[in-house]
Amino acid sequence: MEEVCEGKDFSFPLQKEKILKYWNSIKAFETQLAKTKNNTEYIFYDGPPFATGLPHYGRILTGPIKDIFKRY
Repeated sequence: MEEVCEGKDFSFPLQKEKILKYWNSIKAFETQLAKTKNNTEYIFYDGPPFATGLPHYGRILTGPIKDIFKRY
């Protein structure tokens, strides 16, 4: 892909649009469906956000990181 852009010039919405355009151009979703059509169904369950009801500051940090990793 293109060069890495960091700092104040980086825009998550712009980056997301670039990624979506690329995925559409290579038909990523359709290709993945075709590759896995004969496989058993895979379901990913994420547990409750906080087992004790109150968040620990360390858990608050990992939530967005997990979200960004799965998205991009």
